[in-house]
Amino acid sequence: MVLLSLAVMAQGWLVNERAERLVWESLLATEMDYFLDHVQEPGWAPRESGLIEFFAESRGQSAPAPLAGLEPGLHDEVPVGDRQVVALVRIHDGTRVVLAMDITELERAEHEQLRMLGLSSLLVVALLGVVVAWGVARMIAPLRDLAQQIGRLRPDLPGQNVAVSERASAELAVFADALNLYLGRQDQFVERERAFIDSASHELRTPIAVIAGASELALEAGMSPPAQAQVQRIQRTARGIEELISALLVLAKDPERLARASDLIELDQLLPEIIDDHRHLCEEKELTLKISSLVSCRVVAPISIVQVAVGNLLRNAIENSDSGVITLELQPDALVVIEDPGHGMSPEQIALIYGRGARSRTRSGGIGLDLVARLCSHLGWNLQIMPRRGERGTRASLDLGSSVAPGSRAQGVPTVL
Repeated sequence: MVLLSLAVMAQGWLVNERAERLVWESLLATEMDYFLDHVQEPGWAPRESGLIEFFAESRGQSAPAPLAGLEPGLHDEVPVGDRQVVALVRIHDGTRVVLAMDITELERAEHEQLRMLGLSSLLVVALLGVVVAWGVARMIAPLRDLAQQIGRLRPDLPGQNVAVSERASAELAVFADALNLYLGRQDQFVERERAFIDSASHELRTPIAVIAGASELALEAGMSPPAQAQVQRIQRTARGIEELISALLVLAKDPERLARASDLIELDQLLPEIIDDHRHLCEEKELTLKISSLVSCRVVAPISIVQVAVGNLLRNAIENSDSGVITLELQPDALVVIEDPGHGMSPEQIALIYGRGARSRTRSGGIGLDLVARLCSHLGWNLQIMPRRGERGTRASLDLGSSVAPGSRAQGVPTVL
């Protein structure tokens, strides 16, 4: 509308200027012919109208300075003092004649009309903008309401749907029906997944618990060293399967639901226990597990997943090292750092971990670093694995800062063990 109004105003201005020029040419040419027919008559003088002035050099009449230098022809809106004039200049019998007409009032009226036209156009555009905005708001109100309903949907609540008002268009009703159909299918899918997870949790944990209990009783009953080694292998495998089940169940749960079922963990007390549980893996190697420093820190997270994550990082460090010291450090804001003097990892191997391409499991049990990386991402933790600076080995840092309990930031002086 703004562009259209500007175009109409421009067209009107062009038509007005063209019409004015035709009128001035016709009017002044007629007057000029009349003056020229009588200019040679003795004693003749032009009529004094106050608007039209005639200047003829043959009669010793000089035109004002702004008109004296004009070329022959019609000249519109020529300023002469505080006036606006239109002038017709001709060469008659070798002398210059000028006919000028005062158009000051006419120009003022024209500018006033143009100003009123511009203001009225702006008013029309503004009113039309308000009407269009109101109409568009009414038109998209059902769509906005539907979008708000979709935004309020919760993935953990079954039986949800969206509704449209009776004023909604047929297209919007079709869209809402299709969305409700999809939500129904989604509820069925989630229910099947939930039933599978519940069944798998119970049906898998029960035999694993039986295997673990039976292996413990068998070891207590006494047996030959070869048989004892095999039973211990069964125990490690059962423990690894239990960790794998816990990890998969965590990945299957929504992070918000998972947060509501988490535990308050004293991380500085849990890490030494994890270290003690893994010392037996160093017996056949010249390795030492050492806690370099601990700070007081509490986190809210599933305790089994913290054990799995830190434990698998330790297993990976032990498996890839032959001799030396593996250090664990708890830094402020729940940053766990494990450094080993092992063989190190190439950039390609590290990329496979973050790209979920590594599928191997550690020989000493565990779920593999790729699944640990997925668990960390699911819980909002940050896992970084990189070569040690200037030394052989690998540095793994697990940042649990997103799970730090409120008001439980690291305090005090680190304890060196």
